[in-house]
Amino acid sequence: MNIKPQMKTAYIGIGSNLGDAHHHCLTAVGEIERIPGCILIGTSPWYMTEAVGVKNQDWYVNGVLSVSVNLSAQGLIHHLLHIEMDMGRVRKERWESRIIDLDILLYGEDIIRQENLTIPHPLMHERRFVLTPMVDLAPELIHPLLKKTMTELLALADKDGQVVERIKA
Repeated sequence: MNIKPQMKTAYIGIGSNLGDAHHHCLTAVGEIERIPGCILIGTSPWYMTEAVGVKNQDWYVNGVLSVSVNLSAQGLIHHLLHIEMDMGRVRKERWESRIIDLDILLYGEDIIRQENLTIPHPLMHERRFVLTPMVDLAPELIHPLLKKTMTELLALADKDGQVVERIKA
């Protein structure tokens, strides 16, 4: 008997700070929509955000997608990593500039701790560039580990060095 995974709502963080960063993010959204078993539910507004954790980098364009998926979390990250690679991302060092960055932030209410995948994303609750678009999509969504809403987490997040400015449409 072949049992399909149950549909889950996943939140995917998208960012870029190389070249036409906004275009790269929009291209990634289009590629994510083509993943079999993945249906786009919503897209946050896009934000210009200060690079966090490093100095002397261009600002990022960041946003968050919500998708309904009948893939496992491992299946979804597999597709996201292929999109990154196909778009030209090369991983050399942590927090370097990147043409595209795709992260699974949340996968339903699941808590996953595996060698190559940690969900909820371990730093999402500290990052305004993640929480601001999360609040746009799901302000009352509760973080499965911290048991706080996205709105509450954003209010607690450090503002120092984390400028987030909405891109005007």
